[in-house]
Parts: sequence; structure tokens; C-alpha cells
Amino acid sequence: MNLSIIIPLLNEQESLPELHQWIVKVMTTHNYSYEVIFIDDGSTDESWEIIEQLSKENQNVKGIRFLTNFGKSQALHAGFAKAKGDVIITMDADLQDSPEEIPDLYNMVVNQNYDLVSGWKKKRYDSVVGKNLPSKLFNWAARKTSGVQLNDFNCGLKAYKNIVVKNIEVSGEMHRYIPVLAKNAGFGNIGEKVVIHQARKYGESKFGMSRFINGFLDLITIWFLSKYGKRPMHLFGAGGVVMFLIGFVSTGLIITLKLVKLYSGFRTVLVTENPLFYIALTAMIIGSQLFLAGFLGEIILRTKNNEERYKISKEVNL
Repeated sequence: MNLSIIIPLLNEQESLPELHQWIVKVMTTHNYSYEVIFIDDGSTDESWEIIEQLSKENQNVKGIRFLTNFGKSQALHAGFAKAKGDVIITMDADLQDSPEEIPDLYNMVVNQNYDLVSGWKKKRYDSVVGKNLPSKLFNWAARKTSGVQLNDFNCGLKAYKNIVVKNIEVSGEMHRYIPVLAKNAGFGNIGEKVVIHQARKYGESKFGMSRFINGFLDLITIWFLSKYGKRPMHLFGAGGVVMFLIGFVSTGLIITLKLVKLYSGFRTVLVTENPLFYIALTAMIIGSQLFLAGFLGEIILRTKNNEERYKISKEVNL
């Protein structure tokens, strides 16, 4: 099978028939063998009924329905697990991503041997203040932190080799950082293509300003996981060593000052009256806590189980 097209969605009943028709037109024109996997992330409208109807009309249409809204990352994870195509395409269901881009993305993966190709919505139809400026700041921070030189991490239109999606774990809100996850997994041949961004035709955006705040928090998380995720003691242990050194040095200074005053005939004061005592005490307590955090991290890493992150209520054609 040439292509698996994975489309996570939430309350997109107006867009689905038009999107399906558009995809079928492109697939037929280029004679691709394909599957379209819609993942209904807890829609409260008639999105699932439309997916069921489309699956009856077209056996290439498949569907997964979550019991409730678990998030885009979980939807992509479920789609990746089911995908059978040699090349995986992800796109949004709101008609802002054009299926006409699929052939070029497919060719970049197959003919130019990219592991992953990310879309770049260079010309956007979003609010300048509401989305464009925060998005530029977010993408700049993501490039600097991750080392992956992409202009648009948030673009949902991406193409992957099958082996890539089968070897990355997308959880939490990490869908923005799939290129970083791929790089950390050893798939470093990452490309970018300028794609058409279309104005939303139906409904309203499901994402607000909070996604950028969450995005920056996730960026810190993925930086930590990529650098210390497999060796948390290296971070916490190093911090603990530094704090213990501060504590030992402060203790040494307290003892030295105490001896100097004792042999010089000066009136000595109680150790607890010396500010260095509290510096030493605090540093050693913090150092112990950092070591403990490192040990706990190592234990959790070695004993963790892959817990179920979402619940599927229905599937069609899978």
C-alpha cells in the first residue's frame, strides 16, 4: 500500500464529506493505493456517523472513535499503530491542509529518501496577533532548543516513512514535536516543504492561546527527556554534588573560623548564630533531595509499564 492518511478530528462534521471527496480525487488522479484513517477524538456532533457512512461508501476509509476527548497526540498514536502504508501522511480535518500537497510530500519521502517531511505554512490566514506572532516565537524557541531546523513545528501536514511512526512514542501533547522525537529515535533526515494554508471554511478553531503556553512547557519537557530521559541521575546527581560541595565548603569555613577565634582568644559564638551554618544545612538538604530525585527517576525508568493512554469505543474497516 502506498499511503496511509491519518486525520485526527474533533467536531468537524461539515468538513468531512468535502475533505473525503478531495482526497479520493487526488488518490485516483495519481493512482495510489491508500487508506484514510479518521480518528474521532470524542466529537459531540455527527462526525462519527459521517465517518461510518463514508466507510460504507469507500472501503479505503477507516475509523477509530475515542470514548471521550483524549487529545491530538493520542489520536495520532492510535492512527500510527493501525497504519499500513509505506508512507504515512498526517493532516487536519478542517480543510486548512490541502490534499493536493500529498503527491509532492510522498515523492520527497520515496524519491529523495527523507525520513520525515514537515509542511511549512509560510503564508498564513490566521490572526497576526492571535496566532502568527506567538507561532513565530514558539518555532524559534523550538529550533534553538531541539536543534531541528524547521520553520513550522505546528503544521499538521507531514509525511513519514512507515518505520518512523512505528518507532516513536507520541504522548501527552507531544504531537508538535514529532520531528524532534524522530530525530531522537535516530531518524535524522528531516525535510521541509512550503505548503498552502487555506482559511478555515467551517466552524471555529479548537486551539486557543493556551496551546502556545502548553507548547513551551512541552518544549522544556522534551528537552529534558531527550537529554536526560534515559539517565536522570546525570542531571539530578550533578545538582546534588554541587549542593553538597557548597555544604561541605560552608561547613569547613565554620570549623576554620571557630578554631581561629578559639586560639586567638576571641569570644566564640554559637554555631547556629553563624549564617554559614544555615547555608551549609540548606545546601546539604537540597543536595540530598536532588540525589533522591535522581534515584527515583532511575527506578521509575526501569520499572515503568506502558499504560493505556486512551480508550477506543468503536472501529470501522480495521
